[in-house]
Amino acid sequence: MNKTYLIFRHEFVNTVKRTGFIIMTLVVPLVALLGIGIYHTVSGISKPVAEAEKVGYVDKAGGFDQFTSQGKITLVLFNNPDDANQALVRKEIKEYFVIPPDYISSGVVSRYTMQKELYPPPAVMNAINTFLLKNLLAGEVPAATAARIEAPLNLVTVTLTASGEVAPEQGGFGSFVFPGIFSLLLVLAIIFSSTYLLQGLGEEKENRLIEILLSSVSTGQLLTGKVLGIGTAGLVQVVVWVGSAPLLLNLASSSIGGFLSTVQLPAGFLILAIIYFILGYLLFAVISASIGAVSSSSREGQQLITIFTLPAVSPLWFISLLMMFPNNPVWIGLTIFPLTAPVAVMIRLGVTDVPAWQLAASIATLVVSIIAVLMITVRVFRIYLLMYGKRPGLGKVLVMAFKG
Repeated sequence: MNKTYLIFRHEFVNTVKRTGFIIMTLVVPLVALLGIGIYHTVSGISKPVAEAEKVGYVDKAGGFDQFTSQGKITLVLFNNPDDANQALVRKEIKEYFVIPPDYISSGVVSRYTMQKELYPPPAVMNAINTFLLKNLLAGEVPAATAARIEAPLNLVTVTLTASGEVAPEQGGFGSFVFPGIFSLLLVLAIIFSSTYLLQGLGEEKENRLIEILLSSVSTGQLLTGKVLGIGTAGLVQVVVWVGSAPLLLNLASSSIGGFLSTVQLPAGFLILAIIYFILGYLLFAVISASIGAVSSSSREGQQLITIFTLPAVSPLWFISLLMMFPNNPVWIGLTIFPLTAPVAVMIRLGVTDVPAWQLAASIATLVVSIIAVLMITVRVFRIYLLMYGKRPGLGKVLVMAFKG
């Protein structure tokens, strides 16, 4: 046990002293602080009041002559397209549109502009749409009805509990903030912890130091000390990141205070976050140790570990689909699959209620996977880690792993 502690302390101290570790520990809160500062600076600069834009239009259908003032956009009537086109060339108007005679039946409106654009500006589109709608409804329906037709829906969703009472957590984007941020931090911690473990094993294997270590400690002691030492360093890194969150949120509250009031921490999230961080780290740590044992160099190990870390990141690639369909069978599968479970569960907790059986199955598969990979790693670690400059084939690894 004393030897395990010595290895643990050595790995922990060496990891936290790495320049890369220090930079990554500080860069996350610093980047967030920089982003808040830039936002305050930009929003603090007084912007000149924009002049009212003029947009021309030609009414070939007739009857579109009211409500020509739409906020900062003024609609200017022209008798024909030629006049509107000349005004556009002289830059008297920003653009113009033509309402054809069959507009009522076709709904087609032609818009003309001298600027190349991916899609029309939302403000202009909204102004034209409101202008057409109000003119169509003018004199046809009461003003109150016309206003409701323009904005028919102001939806307020209320989440209820199983007993029919109003739930304390109402969901929404605010409840997704903490799980989303933590999933990103979890991915970073897993990737960098795996990298440090592989680098350490690779360096010790290349300079033959590992042979000296294995002559005085058992394979289990060496592996346990390395995994726990680097894991503790990763946990310290996450604690620094999470600990800086209240300060950053406090600094940001003056500019996005309205949004911060909607931020909610899902029930039991912190407990599950700790559980999944520990299990997620342990899984990728033992996988990294296995890869380090059978790799001929640290560079080769880095290439191989990518195969396993990509699934951990994959839920973030399709986060928009997850937010729309959180209970799709695909996401349930990612919740239970051990390599994707830590991140998938964190994200789903911020979007929907994850059933207890799915959490139990997810945690169980993680625990079983960790034990299984650890057993295989311990069996192949000593022999293949000593094969300097050689990488055994997959067949040899499997034979040695399952050999009695």
